[in-house]
Amino acid sequence: MRQRIKEIKRIVEKELSCSAHNMDHVNRVYNICLHLMEDEKDIDKEVIQVAALLHDIARIREDRDNRGNTDHAVLGAEMAEPILKRLSFSEDKIKHIQDCIITHRYRTNNRPKTKEAMILFDADKLDCLGAIGIARSYMWTGKNDAKLYTDVDIDKYIKENLGGDKKGRIQDKTKHSPVIDWKTKGRFIIDKLYTDKAKEIGKERSLFFENFL
Repeated sequence: MRQRIKEIKRIVEKELSCSAHNMDHVNRVYNICLHLMEDEKDIDKEVIQVAALLHDIARIREDRDNRGNTDHAVLGAEMAEPILKRLSFSEDKIKHIQDCIITHRYRTNNRPKTKEAMILFDADKLDCLGAIGIARSYMWTGKNDAKLYTDVDIDKYIKENLGGDKKGRIQDKTKHSPVIDWKTKGRFIIDKLYTDKAKEIGKERSLFFENFL
């Protein structure tokens, strides 16, 4: 298992380069997953570890798609399959890992159904909150030439730049800002978490982010 984890990390590192979704983010999510699954029973720890490492493998490809047709969660699951087959994972385990990757994203209607998928979802969302979440938000802002601060009508913004759905994909990233992201996504994360431990951690991190803004 150790050797397979090492090889997966090597593959993922080649794919990721953007500041907010780089290997540091992947490693934090991986470690949060390890923390969250300590209190959970009857779970496949290997599935969680591997899914955590692969969950954002297609993120760069989505960011480079100016047409907005790429969903990094769906594409990431597809990219994971040949990697896992080459490393001799069973078909059932590959399918489970793919399901975790597909359902880790917030801005989608694909929802986690297994404990493993829920843990990955929670870990990824916790990294959007607290001090790290604030830092990542401004890193994203700089990378996409977005705004440091905006005071806009949120309902109008959702209609014009999120396709009418607060969970919709951002159409023009230069119009976005950390404040808008908080009002359309961040403040709702705590209500979307699945595990008790994530909810406990999320409350503190969510309050920290809100107080900062």
